[in-house]
Amino acid sequence: MRRMAAALSVILVATMGGCAVRPQNETLTALADQPYTVGSGDRLRCIVFGQDSLSNSYSVDASGQISMPLIGLVHVSGLTTAQVQNAVEARLRNGFLREPRVACEVEAYRPFFILGEVTTAGQYPFVSGMTVQTAVAIAGGFTPRAAQSAATMTRVVDGRQYVGEVDMSQPVRPGDTIQIRERFF
Repeated sequence: MRRMAAALSVILVATMGGCAVRPQNETLTALADQPYTVGSGDRLRCIVFGQDSLSNSYSVDASGQISMPLIGLVHVSGLTTAQVQNAVEARLRNGFLREPRVACEVEAYRPFFILGEVTTAGQYPFVSGMTVQTAVAIAGGFTPRAAQSAATMTRVVDGRQYVGEVDMSQPVRPGDTIQIRERFF
């Protein structure tokens, strides 16, 4: 009788452990509210008012820089678009233009990555307003073995990597890596 009770207890604990709600990673949730910063793989549209030859689309290279006529390389990685505008204006003001006015916006975001138990893992173009659930749909949905309640997300902010478990409603940002795990039962 005691063995039967002990076996039932072990089975009950094992099944209830699978139903436990995992806490949302608070660091990644807080980082979702931060303003977007430019990174390698983004494409910026910079308009220098009154200077059509300087207005163009510029890709951010692997070292986090854009290359503009006259002023050369401008480091933009980790900056908001407003900070990029200020940096370009400052460089143009330094011996090239008297009162430069610059407007910059992100024309194309860097891709996100999704791995693990999805139909087609890989790199995909970022879509504004997407969540982990949307990312899974873009990757063709879950495989039959996928844990569908949570995912592991990796995000790099200011050169620092944050990894945590998130639920399916977590917002995705450009450059994020999402890992869908295999379920146990």
